[in-house]
Amino acid sequence: MNKTEIYILSGFLGSGKTTLLKQLLQEEKKQGRKVAVMMNELGKVSIDSDVVDEDVPLKELLDGCICCTISDKLEAQLQELLMVDKPEAIYIETTGAAHPIEVLDSILSPLFADRMLVKGILSVVDGPRWLSRKLLSPQIQQLLIEQVRHADLIILNKADDLTEAEQARLTMEVQGLNSQAFSILTSYSKIAVKQVRGMTSGKKSPASSSHVFSDLSLSTFVYQFQKPVNQTEFEEFLRGLPDTVYRIKGYLKLHSSQYPLLFQYSYGMPLYMQENMNLPLNMVFIGENLDWGEMEKRLKTLEGIH
Repeated sequence: MNKTEIYILSGFLGSGKTTLLKQLLQEEKKQGRKVAVMMNELGKVSIDSDVVDEDVPLKELLDGCICCTISDKLEAQLQELLMVDKPEAIYIETTGAAHPIEVLDSILSPLFADRMLVKGILSVVDGPRWLSRKLLSPQIQQLLIEQVRHADLIILNKADDLTEAEQARLTMEVQGLNSQAFSILTSYSKIAVKQVRGMTSGKKSPASSSHVFSDLSLSTFVYQFQKPVNQTEFEEFLRGLPDTVYRIKGYLKLHSSQYPLLFQYSYGMPLYMQENMNLPLNMVFIGENLDWGEMEKRLKTLEGIH
């Protein structure tokens, strides 16, 4: 099964994400690739949807952030794109207020995570705003830092508004926060599509769907359970997880349950919810600096698979 490539466009309000998206879509069209777009706006009206040509499937997620208030809507629309339109790639433009890990968490639904290849997070940094970020609220400053820290490719935009010394300072500060990501100084979000598509999903652990973004610390892993598991043993497995496992969500069957349970885990807190139908036993993990091969072994041991 061919997997659909997923590109997440991150960056604060006004940084140049929509300009970037427009250019990427033009390049993809020239190359004859079938792509789709998901656009998330905090307001009730989409301002930028006219940058997407009519022949490109577009899903608009309005009046909320995909991280929290409209994540259910996101799941339904993403599933429709994957099952009906079957594009080669989907570009997801997030709101400026979106946190990269929350976005990943929202799009990696256990129902179809195995159909996607998350190529990475591309963050657009507004150069002048970054250098004057101390004037912003502490929450916004932290969000700008998180958008840089979790990116796989960083566009240092509006470089034409900076002196050479400011460009050097911007580059140094951003690389100091994330030395693994490739960062490019640019104006008007100009970047070659091959640089974006060149983001790699990195090393794969054997027999698993793991995505390690260009050998960066943040990565995801999809495990498919073959058998029911013992709840006590599963919770023992959870207690042994490192603090850098940020999210787990998916479906698993316990020996004691007739149907799979929806399982969610966030910041060390597990939550089980009863489902009344058989669902694919996929579980999605999101974390940092993790050995997914080792985790896969432990999960197989839980199922009694050697």
